[in-house]
Amino acid sequence: MITKLQKKQKHKLSRILISLLFFFALLVLRYSNISFQTANNGLFLLGLYLIPYFISGYDVIRKSVFGICHGQVMDENFLMTLATAGAFAIGQFEEAAAVMIFYQVGEFFQNYAVEKSRASVKELMSIAPEYANLEYEDGSVEIIEPEDIEVGDILIIKPGEKIPIDGIVVEGEGFINTSALTGESIPRFVETGDNIVSGCINGDNLIKVQADREYDASTVVRILELVETAASRKSQTERFITRFSRYYTPIVVISALVISIIPPIFIGNWIGWILRGCTFLVISCPCALVISVPMAFFGGVGAASKLGMLVKGSNYLEVMGNLDTIVFDKTGTLTEGEFEVRMVEAASGYSVDEVVKYAAAVEMGSTHPIAAAIVESCEKPFSASIISDVENIRGKGIIAKVGMSRIIAGNRKLMREQGIDIDFDEINDIGVIVYIAKNKKHIGTIVLEDSPKHNSRNAIESIIEEGVKHVVMLTGDSNTNAERTAAELGLTKYKSELLPQDKVRALEEIIEDIKSRNKETSIRNKVAFVGDGINDAPVISRADVGIALGSMGSDAAIEAADIVIMDDDLLKIAGLIRIARKTVGISKTNIVFALAIKLLFLTLGGFGIANMWTAVIADVGVAILCILNSMRMLTIKHSLY
Repeated sequence: MITKLQKKQKHKLSRILISLLFFFALLVLRYSNISFQTANNGLFLLGLYLIPYFISGYDVIRKSVFGICHGQVMDENFLMTLATAGAFAIGQFEEAAAVMIFYQVGEFFQNYAVEKSRASVKELMSIAPEYANLEYEDGSVEIIEPEDIEVGDILIIKPGEKIPIDGIVVEGEGFINTSALTGESIPRFVETGDNIVSGCINGDNLIKVQADREYDASTVVRILELVETAASRKSQTERFITRFSRYYTPIVVISALVISIIPPIFIGNWIGWILRGCTFLVISCPCALVISVPMAFFGGVGAASKLGMLVKGSNYLEVMGNLDTIVFDKTGTLTEGEFEVRMVEAASGYSVDEVVKYAAAVEMGSTHPIAAAIVESCEKPFSASIISDVENIRGKGIIAKVGMSRIIAGNRKLMREQGIDIDFDEINDIGVIVYIAKNKKHIGTIVLEDSPKHNSRNAIESIIEEGVKHVVMLTGDSNTNAERTAAELGLTKYKSELLPQDKVRALEEIIEDIKSRNKETSIRNKVAFVGDGINDAPVISRADVGIALGSMGSDAAIEAADIVIMDDDLLKIAGLIRIARKTVGISKTNIVFALAIKLLFLTLGGFGIANMWTAVIADVGVAILCILNSMRMLTIKHSLY
């Protein structure tokens, strides 16, 4: 949270205070009984009121002149300059000075509020490490730039230092502060062999980390890139306000000119009608809309970042507020993604150890969690030198040559394609089933199990409570296994036995179904997809908003995603929906309130009922109220989820 004013803000506040003191002193002197009252010379009074006017508003005048010179005339600076110049021209010195001073008061509060709304996002920018301690083989240490870190380097992380690179702890243990990335205040304990990510802060113990990637590919750099590009992705509401202002400002300027010129041609009273036109201009200033709506979305993005969720643009936050359906990948998203071999069946003539040994041989080069579990369960694997001709068939399995034998490890689809004779009905155990064949003959079956995450069911229930109509699970697992997992999680909708390309097709079917059901309205008809794996990247890209799990997720999934949950806590999705809907609600409230008040006072100003002082209240007052409403986003706490 910002506790101190920035240098520019202090300077502006000083100008406003000096202008106010001078302005009120002039009011007191002019309306008192002292001799100043006799100085009723128009030019003298004009000179006096121009002093606080220029002290407070010289930057507004400069910006309006700059805009005129560069063809960008119709903005709030031009409106204020034109209105106050007109007021001075007809002798309304007090009103002209007051309009500029109080306009700047409103601008000051706007700038302060915007900076405050950016504080949460700015905190993320501070996670970048400034240096790294590189240890050489002889034990000497050199301080280097993080950009100079190479894969394999050993880095010393002292207590209180930022972790400069992603890597593996090779010496030491202790707690690290991950709050800048995950929003969690509870430190995480790490020890030798644990993975560690950049951007966290080391606790009280010295640890040594071996870099497993270069700095440009590290977590901290990816996060900073996301933060820097987020502001460029505007929501539909923000784009509407931009388009609205583009047409609104010229219309009100023309209307003010019509009010000032046309009526007095026929009925006289030029000064009165010009004053009405100036009042109309002051009231029409669109500051409340131009500032408060983007500020609400920026506050929403900041609130999400405080809770460990990186939103790559306010447009994605708006989509989260209009969700009809959330689609989850199963493995690694709803489940732990850490498989364990639960049972091995060997065919006649083969032992359990032989089945596992052949399966581990073909799975050795795969990064899939199932492959990793099979390899880990093998106590005496074959030498990698006898493994060749490895062919990875996406979504089905792996074929490789082990010695002189052709080994196939995969699901029933692959076995049928390869013409392997298996009685699949004999294998009715619930779990992920991998069939092993040697030289076209089935030699055994491995059953693995992957348990749902402890908070998956609660997360799904919370999402439904937030008004999301449908939650769907997609998986490549067998229908039996998918049915069991869905039952454990309380899901009634799921699609199983899907290849990676099938998941994209399944998501498109869901999107088309929603469109057909919601033909009459486009509100809350959006679809989100949540995943973590490389195979999820195409589906994440296809959804209206893609959500990736940042801790366990693949680089491809995170790059394709629109929102990244840094600590993989699925419960935060419901909190994000709440943040999004609160953000959208606040922005819409601001639009309706500001337009209604503006329309009312514009009507009163056009009929001469509202004077210049009323115009100041209508402009500055509405802007401040809308800004205060937007600042409610800054009060988001962890209790949201």
